[in-house]
Amino acid sequence: MKKKQLLFLHIFYWCLYFIKEVLEFNFSIKKLNEIYLIFSATFFFTSFCCFYINYFWVVPKFFDLNKFYKIIIGYFVSVFCFVIIRYSVEETLLPALFGIRNYAEGTGLAFYFYDNIYFSFITIFVSTVLCIFKLYSAMEAEKNILMTEKKDAELQALKTQINPHFIFNSLNNIYSLVYQNSEKALPAIEELSRLLRYSTKDLEKPVIRLEKEIGYIESLIALESLRIKNPELLVFEKNINNPDQEISPMLLVPFVENAFKHGDFRNKGFELKISDGKGFLHFYLHNFKNNRSKDDFSGIGIENVRKRLEILYPAHQLSVHENESEFVVDLKITFPHENH
Repeated sequence: MKKKQLLFLHIFYWCLYFIKEVLEFNFSIKKLNEIYLIFSATFFFTSFCCFYINYFWVVPKFFDLNKFYKIIIGYFVSVFCFVIIRYSVEETLLPALFGIRNYAEGTGLAFYFYDNIYFSFITIFVSTVLCIFKLYSAMEAEKNILMTEKKDAELQALKTQINPHFIFNSLNNIYSLVYQNSEKALPAIEELSRLLRYSTKDLEKPVIRLEKEIGYIESLIALESLRIKNPELLVFEKNINNPDQEISPMLLVPFVENAFKHGDFRNKGFELKISDGKGFLHFYLHNFKNNRSKDDFSGIGIENVRKRLEILYPAHQLSVHENESEFVVDLKITFPHENH
């Protein structure tokens, strides 16, 4: 419950209280005198003080559904506060100032306490209900903040895992080119440097433009094609109508990186298609696998993407088909409405 709504409920309660007092004043002819006004004012003062003592101190301190005895103690603490305040005003202050008192002189404190259990009930009940609303709203707000922080921390951890994995594979490729004394080694290092500048800057952002994510993929293909004898086998088709659509960074790249790491490019390549429509993105990748066994780092990027998709785009559809010779990824992301 928002603060404005709680404030409205407080104002609404006290408005009802005054309406009740006005109606009692107008329809009870025998009470039309100054003494009635004095006692009404003192009772309002007592109710007001008890209401907010209960609201700000008693309920937060004593209300515990797992310990019912604390709730009972808290209730009688509030009644005691009501009795002390009312007795101090009506049975001590008023007799000294005006020579009047609400109860007959000589009324015992036990009866006074018993009688005011009834008079204090509405005040304590309404105050407790509003305080519980406040405490519950605060707990829900804190819970949402913690969930958001946990989600952000998890996403950041997943993204930071992707980057070292990508660097490891790219350095392997460049190492092979350097080992072969290939003239493609320097352009490969330059391309990797450009990719790292992009990824270092953008990985910390929650979202980037779709055009930039696809730019990563194009740079990755350019980098990997330097080591492939037949780069024309790499088929990449894109049909993007909304390049400004926002997407989580490095969400699509791991699929492409995985294809290059485990793909067979001797006389085979891969087929990559990326297209978008109103509120969705379609990503399709098909590549042939080599016969080498996977190393310990295999699959880290793909698993991270799965987890990030579950968190960020729960309405996505991901199909991963793998056999001994082929690997196919078919992904459709439905973007939240606020990103349209």
